[in-house]
Amino acid sequence: MEQEIWDTLHRHLSAIFAGDYATYAETTAPDLAVYEWFVTPHRLDGLEFHRFMIEHDWAGAGQDWRYDLLEPRLQRYGTTAIASYTLLFTIAREHGVEHKTVNETRVLVRFSEGWKVVHVHKSPGASPPHPAP
Repeated sequence: MEQEIWDTLHRHLSAIFAGDYATYAETTAPDLAVYEWFVTPHRLDGLEFHRFMIEHDWAGAGQDWRYDLLEPRLQRYGTTAIASYTLLFTIAREHGVEHKTVNETRVLVRFSEGWKVVHVHKSPGASPPHPAP
């Protein structure tokens, strides 16, 4: 069961970065609640904001990218799962490779059609103590 949850989460995250709104919607509950500190200090509800962002390639779709989940942890309580980790997002741009980190918690619930993300909370990752060489 844990692998099924991680597989759903990876499909969900990959869809965001690949610009695949159909898969994002398939892996996300329509009443999603999100806190994204870098967008607004207020909660965002539903899928429309993210539909716009994904359809406009905000994450760099079409470019070479990868993500890693650092220190992943999964807590499961019946049909609810809480995944927490530090997301390391790396993207190759014209001027070089960029790295971004954010601490994330994603709550998933098992529905009849499978696991779906219902809540996301993000907080800033720490900045490195020194500039890159």
